Amino acid sequence: MTDSDPKVVFRTPSTIEANVVSGLLETRGIDAVLSSGAPHAIFPLTVSGLGEVRLTVRGAEAPRARRLIAEFGQQVSDRLMRIRDEFRAVEEALGYRFKDPGLLEHALTHRSRAHEDASGGVRDNESLEFLGDAVLGFVISDRLFRECPDWNEGQKSKARAALVSTAALAQVGERLGLGNHLLLGRGEERTGGRAKRSLIADTFEAVVAAVYLDGGIEGAARFIERWFRPQIEVVRAGDLTPGMTRDHKSALQERLQSRDRGLPRYELVGMTGPAHRRVFETEIRVGERALARGEGRSKKEAEQRAAERALAALDGAEEPA
Repeated sequence: MTDSDPKVVFRTPSTIEANVVSGLLETRGIDAVLSSGAPHAIFPLTVSGLGEVRLTVRGAEAPRARRLIAEFGQQVSDRLMRIRDEFRAVEEALGYRFKDPGLLEHALTHRSRAHEDASGGVRDNESLEFLGDAVLGFVISDRLFRECPDWNEGQKSKARAALVSTAALAQVGERLGLGNHLLLGRGEERTGGRAKRSLIADTFEAVVAAVYLDGGIEGAARFIERWFRPQIEVVRAGDLTPGMTRDHKSALQERLQSRDRGLPRYELVGMTGPAHRRVFETEIRVGERALARGEGRSKKEAEQRAAERALAALDGAEEPA
């Protein structure tokens, strides 16, 4: 075997990790080739499910490449462990477990982090934002088409625009706590990037794309349904605020929890009118105390109206009448 013969210097189950290490070697003037093989982990990253990825270099460069990889591994080992644990927390918040956690890492990586990475192997989430916007728009359009057959094109377009607006996406992203898990560069971190609503909305779109790539359109549809069903119900009830939907039930729950009041309970207390024009009346209770009542053409609409009135009561007094 000569110095020009290729030698494998690195093996990993993570394509993200392989690209990072490849970028590191290239910045040091060492060309590396990626290929597939059997699983065997080097760094403490979760398995991507794609099998082993090998990094091969020229034989003469193998000793230096292995030394650089070892030094790099020592520097980032603790950080990678922290990222892995953080990703588990994100998955629990999302209600989705990734087969390829590298997709979640990609979705959470802001361009500021990618620009500050010296290895050149870190990719930002902007391409995922583009894909996620399309997937989200498709699933929401499908739901509106199926659930609002009597609406005209203009009504559906307005509803979709409200559901997928920056304000609406930021609202969902904030409920998920995405801002706490963003991978930001130092500059963006200093300027309060974690609290920027536009950045949180973009990241949520990237997460939708990651779920789609990991679990297909069915997985993405279930994920979107999980986090948008309350807003869709509000829109169907005709309670649409330009630029975003207002989910009164979620807002009430958050308000009560912030005051240690417990969770609200919705009880159907009456129905009036003929079957084709039924009106439902719902009462909200916390413990034994009634907070408010609301009426609507559906149970969901009645609950939203009751929650809206309960919020108004809480805004007007320390204890609602």
